[in-house]
Amino acid sequence: MLYQSTRGAIRGKDFYDVLLGGLAEDGGLFVPETWPQFTQDDWRSLRGLSYAALAARVIAPFTQNVLTLPELEGFCRKAYARFDHPSVTPLVEIAPEQYAMELFHGPTYAFKDVAMQLLGHLFEDALQKRDQHVTIVGATSGDTGSAAIEAFKGRDRVSIVILHPYGRTSDVQRRQMTSVTKANVLNIAIDGTFDDCQDLVKAMFADAPFREEVALSAVNSINWARIAAQIPYYVRAALAVGAPDRDVSFAVPTGNFGNVLAAWVAQRMGLPISHFCIGSNKNDILTRFILDNDMSVQPVAPSLSPSMDIQVSSNFERLLFEFLGRDSALCRTTMQGFRQTGRMAVPTEAWHAIGTLFKARRLDDAQTRAEIKRIFESSHYIADPHSAIGIAAGAGNQKPGTPMIAAATAHPAKFPDAIEAALGFRPDMPPALQDIMQKPERYDRLACDLGLVQDAVRAHIAADAN
Repeated sequence: MLYQSTRGAIRGKDFYDVLLGGLAEDGGLFVPETWPQFTQDDWRSLRGLSYAALAARVIAPFTQNVLTLPELEGFCRKAYARFDHPSVTPLVEIAPEQYAMELFHGPTYAFKDVAMQLLGHLFEDALQKRDQHVTIVGATSGDTGSAAIEAFKGRDRVSIVILHPYGRTSDVQRRQMTSVTKANVLNIAIDGTFDDCQDLVKAMFADAPFREEVALSAVNSINWARIAAQIPYYVRAALAVGAPDRDVSFAVPTGNFGNVLAAWVAQRMGLPISHFCIGSNKNDILTRFILDNDMSVQPVAPSLSPSMDIQVSSNFERLLFEFLGRDSALCRTTMQGFRQTGRMAVPTEAWHAIGTLFKARRLDDAQTRAEIKRIFESSHYIADPHSAIGIAAGAGNQKPGTPMIAAATAHPAKFPDAIEAALGFRPDMPPALQDIMQKPERYDRLACDLGLVQDAVRAHIAADAN
């Protein structure tokens, strides 16, 4: 299995190349040169396996020539041993043929743990085999940062720097990052939005001398390994409700498009998924695109679901590449035009094709609170704001006779104020979060300035080396 960039200049990379590299040198995102295919018998053979064993078999085609299946399964067992549910990603039926797929049973109580815990072991193996040290720089809208820090804190061959938008995450989300005291971890609060943070990360990757100087790497969902590690939970859930012998559908609350893209990859591999439902908050660029072919950037508005407060969905480039017939030149000019003008000119034919497969729904804060209340009153299920948006998107786009599985992406205890506003009580805190509000915090606050951030990264690497 080899990888290429969506923008065409980079080809022939193996899995560990793209794992450590993150963003392609030409500014594109890595995708497999060919898509692996599973038969119906292949899918059926995964029934009854532990989550770790199933995950290894689903991910294995993407790691060919780099990892053996026993090596990969060993890393999966280590990664998912830290989850507090024996099923790792359990399904909860909340209405007839409607399910919540709980992805928040990892150490930071958000879906990012499912991929990030595995990436920690994969990075360690790749860096040991190649005798390298890297600097991971990531942007977070709330959950990626804490999941990345939890996976990489204390690792000898990794320095990690996480940028978050100052004042635009929940208190619990921020403190999960800023209360970590390991020497290899630096948190930076940027005066700006998540999109500003993401732009700073992309600019650092585009600065070739700086990228080489600090051995830059990424664990945002621009990193292909993040997508690969998320595919298994869609497979596991689909098998649980009857696939491959019946179609299923998935609903996913999304901002950066990586989580729902992993579901699309499962379908591309042969899993019978009828359609996908995207849930947006008031930052609804993806919903506007699906409904009206309006991929235009608007100001980011703070919401009850801060992990989705995004206007530039980086992973959409991977889907666009596929629906443009893998025309890397057209993909490159489309993305460059989007960067320059804030509006993406997607050909009508490609937009129609995407729209037949993807449905979308938008909820503002008042509608989100109402949905949290509706779900609780009908099923006694407590959904965090992100999960509630996903559940609502799925319920509004369900086909008769087809199970609808909504991704429950975060534990409600991470958003206690929103839950209290909707339900009149605060959710129980898991043991690991009970003292989070008392722990001291450590982070730097910087203006949205590339030079300042790069200097902070250099200083952190020097301090970490000592």
